Amino acid sequence: MNVVLGISGGIAAYKAPDLVRRLRERGADVQIVTTASAEEFVTSTALQAVSGRPIRSNLWDKEAEAAMSHIELARWADVVLIAPATAEVMARIVSGGAPDLLTTICLATEAPIALAPAMNHVMWSNQATQANRDVLEKRGIHILGPGIGSQACGETGAGRMLEPDAIAAAVFSLTGAQIDGLLKGRKVVITAGPTREAIDPVRYITNRSSGKMGYAIASAAAAQGADVVLISGPVNLAEPPGIEVIKVESAQQMYEATHNVIRDADIFIAAAAVADYRPASVVAQKIKKKDEAMRLELVRCPDILASVAALPTAPFTVGFAAETDKVIEYARGKLEKKKLDLIIANRVGDNCGFDRDDNTATALWQNGEQSFPTCSKSDLARELIELVAQHFYAVRSADT
Repeated sequence: MNVVLGISGGIAAYKAPDLVRRLRERGADVQIVTTASAEEFVTSTALQAVSGRPIRSNLWDKEAEAAMSHIELARWADVVLIAPATAEVMARIVSGGAPDLLTTICLATEAPIALAPAMNHVMWSNQATQANRDVLEKRGIHILGPGIGSQACGETGAGRMLEPDAIAAAVFSLTGAQIDGLLKGRKVVITAGPTREAIDPVRYITNRSSGKMGYAIASAAAAQGADVVLISGPVNLAEPPGIEVIKVESAQQMYEATHNVIRDADIFIAAAAVADYRPASVVAQKIKKKDEAMRLELVRCPDILASVAALPTAPFTVGFAAETDKVIEYARGKLEKKKLDLIIANRVGDNCGFDRDDNTATALWQNGEQSFPTCSKSDLARELIELVAQHFYAVRSADT
């Protein structure tokens, strides 16, 4: 697939070399077109090294434009991707302005166009930006993200560019191109995030899970060619592009959603932090504060992971064990008790595990284990998916 990658002038441009690598890993040929501002954030030397092509940036390049190169690139592209896409670039495309090579290509191409916005959360929520987004989507331009999280300015909110893996997977889904990955043609069901167990109409029991690890694993599985179904509890994360997302609230809803789609799944990865207990009954009206103490009766929630592992024709089943102490000991006990194929153990608590963009983990199976050092959750997810695929095929060949 031929991808014209436009890079505009946002700090997220530093991720561009990694995005190029992710696209090329999937077999794409990438031609980079930069704006003048982008060159303040990332060098042409680095971009040319990873893309293998000279970088285009100047609409007035006499040698290139003698052959009407902007038209040639517009026709060559199977998809035009702008990542990062600043508020300025979005506004230019909406207005039909073409003062530079990148926006000229957008006007001249008949290929699908995708934008991965990246900007401060206040800029993203501004009425003008949101109006421009609406116009772009109505014109058939695909908006990938943005995500929610910490930003370069030190603030937190919506406006963070999606991770390169997620963008690359989405780009291939736009054209219907088949990704030749380790999990090509495999159905992978993944749970992510917390659950909320209602006490009354305004209160609930939950936990600190952000869903970031599960979402990263879903993107990594899709990047390896899998047909991914992501069953998500309540999170403040953008839906991974090109992935079917089923949103739920409670453990019971997650249980039902899982069993509705698990029948033909090849792999099940239970990354969600599902509540162990829920209130025995939900009060219909808000509970008023009147007594010095209040007792809440709790009952067990359904064990989604154990129920999938116990199916007569169970998929390859992967669990997660988030522990504050005796991490490996408790994880191995869970592996054996629930008869899992693989379990991922990680320590959680203050300054580790939850509400962070990095993580560390140890994968355990019947006769072995493998540890992964602290890294970004997206990088860890890629390594975990490769390990899951390796063990999945080993079990599959043993069964045959």
